Amino acid sequence: MYEVLEPSERESNGPSLWDSATELPRVMLEMTSLTYSWPLIATAPKGDGHTIFVLPGFSVGDQSTLILRRLLRLLNYRPLPWELGQNTGSVELQENLFERFQDILAQQPGRISLIGQSLGGVFARILAHQWPDRIRQVITLGSPFASGSLDTVNSLVSRLFQSVSGMSREEMLDQMTGFPAAPPPVPCTAIYSKSDGVVHWSTCLEYEGEQAENIEVLGSHSGMAFNPMVLHVIADRLAQPLDGWKPFERKGCLSLLFPEPGNTDSPTSDRQQ
Repeated sequence: MYEVLEPSERESNGPSLWDSATELPRVMLEMTSLTYSWPLIATAPKGDGHTIFVLPGFSVGDQSTLILRRLLRLLNYRPLPWELGQNTGSVELQENLFERFQDILAQQPGRISLIGQSLGGVFARILAHQWPDRIRQVITLGSPFASGSLDTVNSLVSRLFQSVSGMSREEMLDQMTGFPAAPPPVPCTAIYSKSDGVVHWSTCLEYEGEQAENIEVLGSHSGMAFNPMVLHVIADRLAQPLDGWKPFERKGCLSLLFPEPGNTDSPTSDRQQ
């Protein structure tokens, strides 16, 4: 059964102290498990060669998505790094991201898929809202796009973001509440973990829609770009035919690995729709 997650429930406190404290050990475990599961993941259905723009999370750059992009190339896609250095989240960087993406749209034919980890996924949704006619689908990995409070983020990460981005707490809050709450008008898959040690998992959920879905995985926040379960979902979602998007199917043993997510009503808060 689906449990209803009201918009007000998204204003939760940040992740638990246990999840935050065990974040790094779990990242190492995910890296180790990938070593053993890579041969199986690499047998995923081959893609149609379309372009995929991959956006890294806060405080890291393209090196953090290297394994993911390697898998995408192996599966016959054309993954593009974002080439903007460290993701500081600053206003200047966002302006550079828009310029970078406009160049990609001018050079790449057809519709483009977007994959963003954490803050990169927040930016991916913004791009999809801006250019929906050129976007094939959006996949976010632990991205807190539904957060309306600084309290939903690990306090250490929040202070680091303030330092790196150059924003005050008020500016950070204005930016967070300015993110569109409703999903872009394209297929959207939000991958999240209830044991996320950086952001509260409820802020990573898409609101229910005909082309919006939430998929829960077991894992950390920082290790999502090389978590075997996440990579399986990404390969499955990208393999769908153009204009043939369907929700993720949890058949057989997949129903044990990927539980049905909670239902999320349409946004009713005063956030941007």
